[in-house]
Amino acid sequence: MSIITISRGSYSRGKEVAEAVAQRLGYACVSRDQVIEEASDEFNIPEIKLVRAIHDAPSILDRFTYGKERFVTYFEAAFLARMQRDDVIYHGLAGHFFLKGVSHVLKVRIITDMEERVKLEMERNGGTYQEAFQVLKRDDEERKRWSRHLYDIDTMDPFLYDLVIHIKKIDVEDAVGIICQTVRSERFQTTPESQQTMNDLVLAASVKAALVALRPDIEVISREGHIVLRTKALVSEREKIFQNLKKASEGVPGVKGVDIDIKSMTP
Repeated sequence: MSIITISRGSYSRGKEVAEAVAQRLGYACVSRDQVIEEASDEFNIPEIKLVRAIHDAPSILDRFTYGKERFVTYFEAAFLARMQRDDVIYHGLAGHFFLKGVSHVLKVRIITDMEERVKLEMERNGGTYQEAFQVLKRDDEERKRWSRHLYDIDTMDPFLYDLVIHIKKIDVEDAVGIICQTVRSERFQTTPESQQTMNDLVLAASVKAALVALRPDIEVISREGHIVLRTKALVSEREKIFQNLKKASEGVPGVKGVDIDIKSMTP
């Protein structure tokens, strides 16, 4: 039992690879859009806001209001709940960011030449070569700024992945074979320890989703059902915030206990 995440740029054939791998292994195949739909339904958030949150680079306003982080929190909670079931392959932005520390995840990056991407963009949406090139360039830059802002990493960094596959001499069928062979390795199989790590991530994300409207900067750590919350507040507000966080977090299914650490802020 394993999880596979496939990261790719636009028109890199990553979706095609993901669907073929899922069919061969009998895995569920989950796209970014499916997770957005589930997050939208669960948290009553318009889909367009979630799309922008996990695609567009943050604006200056977002950096002050935590708007983007709030919507990403809802996406993360829905995403991790889906990944908890195992035997699933996800293709789209952000999957590998949310699964840090889970050893039964195979992280794959699919790349292809810009020339091929431009060709596919032109076939789908028309326009000149230069117009298609600029569309893809902007898309890549948005993704890079997004990951740098939220996680201080570059989504194109090959060291983030277990496999980086260049679709050229290696075609889609070859890529599918490589991924299927690799994920069958014992090192990518679920263990009790890796499943507990996964469960902790799921619960932490669920608690954060329940609290983020109260404290957008809340930090949540989960260890086997016990939650640690960390935030900052003015001394005059600490008791009220403490009680609100305690009540909201204890209402999340699976929470066995809550510790709250509120650092004092000066006005």
